[in-house]
Amino acid sequence: MDPFEVRLQFLSLLRKLNASQQSIQKVVGYALKYFSGCGEDLWDCIVEECQKGSINNRINILYLLDSLCESSLLAKSHSGSTGQDGSQNSFYLDYISRDLGKIVDYVVPEGRQGLPNLMSTKQILESWRTKRVLDPQKVDDVMATLDSRRTSLEQEQQTHSHAHPDPSNRAAPLPRAEVFKRIEEDRERHKRLRERRWVQPVAHNPQTLLPPPLASFLPLEDEDQLTLDIEFENDWETTSDWNEDDDEAAIEENELCFPPTPAGDEEQTMDLS
Repeated sequence: MDPFEVRLQFLSLLRKLNASQQSIQKVVGYALKYFSGCGEDLWDCIVEECQKGSINNRINILYLLDSLCESSLLAKSHSGSTGQDGSQNSFYLDYISRDLGKIVDYVVPEGRQGLPNLMSTKQILESWRTKRVLDPQKVDDVMATLDSRRTSLEQEQQTHSHAHPDPSNRAAPLPRAEVFKRIEEDRERHKRLRERRWVQPVAHNPQTLLPPPLASFLPLEDEDQLTLDIEFENDWETTSDWNEDDDEAAIEENELCFPPTPAGDEEQTMDLS
């Protein structure tokens, strides 16, 4: 197919996109298939639809990008292909990293109309930061923007709580059919997030032909970072400081493993019960 026909078919797929994995994987597969010849054009289609689509379609596109990141990482680790500058081909990861702020602004626009997509967007960004899908600093900058926007909106609501609301600032209500469609799609998306929440990055070797046992969320700059290092950092951030309770627990565990020797006994075997 010529690039124009590829673009038209891709736009058709994007406009039919919903929260189901079948729909998302169909678009992801098409995008990866024609990346070598039309990757930049297809990315422009994604940005264009994210800008023009409804608030529900925009969050669907963000979840599409989540799967596209995963598939791009897997394709990157298995293909071994190189880009025009001689570096390893990152597929759509470079585009997503470059335009992350723009995409999030489209998905979560300013004002009350962006609130329905706020929490889901933050969940995806947090997942990308934890799993090193994108540069954590870029993700932190976007998260800070969302937090400040929400804070300013809450302050504005408190300021005008006793005043007469301005009708021009109200977001247009969604049609009833769109509301029920959003509820069903949110159920599908949340189920998918729960399934993937436990997935940790896996060590990989680009030279091996064996596929990784889990989805490979790998850092973009440090390819040699081990899974153990990432798990340690995650646990380190969520572990409290050492305190007296930890001392008591350690003493109890030590006494269970090595009970004190009774008087008159020279040696006692370790209690393994």
